[in-house]
Amino acid sequence: MNHIVTLQDAVTAFADFMEPTDAELDAIECEMPAILADVVLLDAQIMAVDRPASELDARRIRRARHRVLAARRDLTNRAAVAQSGGAA
Repeated sequence: MNHIVTLQDAVTAFADFMEPTDAELDAIECEMPAILADVVLLDAQIMAVDRPASELDARRIRRARHRVLAARRDLTNRAAVAQSGGAA
């Protein structure tokens, strides 16, 4: 009989190099509006999956898509301004 054993050290022990750096955390923070907009869109789509489509569901999904596009546009514009060195 084979026993399945977990490696407790491998699961719970993290080395310092495995932690996110400050730059990575800042990047996640900058992308958070886009991430949250994606979550709202996904929630709206999930709510519409298991019931007949209604005008309210279509409107909710459409608004969520617009929020996603706006968040991604803002994120792209911030990245472009940061790379170009600011406004002229």
